[in-house]
Amino acid sequence: MRPNVAALGAGLLFGVGLGVSGMTSPAKVIGFLDFAGAWDASLAFVMIGAIAVHAILRRLLHRRSAPVFADTFDVPKSAAIDTRIVAGSAMFGVGWGLAGYCPGPAIVSIVTGPRVILFVLSMAAGMALQRATTRIAGPASGDPAPSGGG
Repeated sequence: MRPNVAALGAGLLFGVGLGVSGMTSPAKVIGFLDFAGAWDASLAFVMIGAIAVHAILRRLLHRRSAPVFADTFDVPKSAAIDTRIVAGSAMFGVGWGLAGYCPGPAIVSIVTGPRVILFVLSMAAGMALQRATTRIAGPASGDPAPSGGG
């Protein structure tokens, strides 16, 4: 139960941060991706701030023998960059560029109307399709075994 409460708290903090920084607006994302036009660098500053906080806290937290709400740290077993990583990243980027939303801002913005609701439903359908195909084909080499907590 405590890990779920921690995840909820982190998600709420993330959502509030997205809202306060204005990063829930597709116009911000499209402005960031418009290098040839009216480029908006504000998303870069938000990302730099997030990366800096993560880097500092990760170093501090990994000095501990275990996380506060779990028995062990859940770190990736492999750092390999393979076709699946590149293809998935490309699909994410294309979807982000076309829709102007990535998952976090979309969920925060779901109350704004049908376009965002359609995006979130499509995203959920894609996630369900990925889970179904992974169960049928089995996880790729290096992938962790699926947990039942989904």
